[in-house]
Amino acid sequence: MQPVPGLKVIESCLTCHLRAARLFCDLPHDALAALEKIRETSAVAGDSTIFREGEKARGVYVLCSGKAKLSTNSREGKTIILKIAEEGEVLGLSATVSAIPYEISAQAIEPTRLNFISSRNFMVFLNEYGEACLRVAKLLSNSYQSAYEEIRSLGLSNSVSQRLAKLLLERAERENSGSASNQVRFHLPFSHEEISQMIGTSRETVTRLLGGFKHKHLIQMTGATVLITDRRALADIVNS
Repeated sequence: MQPVPGLKVIESCLTCHLRAARLFCDLPHDALAALEKIRETSAVAGDSTIFREGEKARGVYVLCSGKAKLSTNSREGKTIILKIAEEGEVLGLSATVSAIPYEISAQAIEPTRLNFISSRNFMVFLNEYGEACLRVAKLLSNSYQSAYEEIRSLGLSNSVSQRLAKLLLERAERENSGSASNQVRFHLPFSHEEISQMIGTSRETVTRLLGGFKHKHLIQMTGATVLITDRRALADIVNS
């Protein structure tokens, strides 16, 4: 594997720090040992395409380090970002298990390390290790629940400002889990265009709304760093 600048190196699934934190990574020792034998490790730079919507599913990709955006396109060419995948997540799972083309596109947004398991090897692995099969069922269930919540949120939100405030609060919570402080700082590594694709609006609207939040002293922004200065006020926007 060629070195990629800024990439976290993980030598083995058996000693990976993600084992206890991620559902698929925390398999029994014998299952992980078998997985080690069929995985192919690769490293990609930021903005690299992992797979494209409509391509034949070649297999699954375990995101060992880095992040990837999962997106879909309408017939008119409009892009919607469905999710930002984090370390330990399995990409292409539904398409591989169902033997259908990838339903979405996956693109690395920073230096990323992946473990690839071909469709054939993955299905044989699931057939041999019942615990892994159960974990996959749970992951697919979680994916369905997450999609339901996203659709419900978009459908019940009365305004784009609600969706933007919700996005900011969720990103803040992800980096400050459990914090009760009214002020929280977090990293938001997305352009205004990417944010617009996450909440279903235009880039211009995102720019205008973020400017409005800053004018109302709800947030401060320095590059990709965001400081929420009034968490409760943002929550009031979401719940209004």
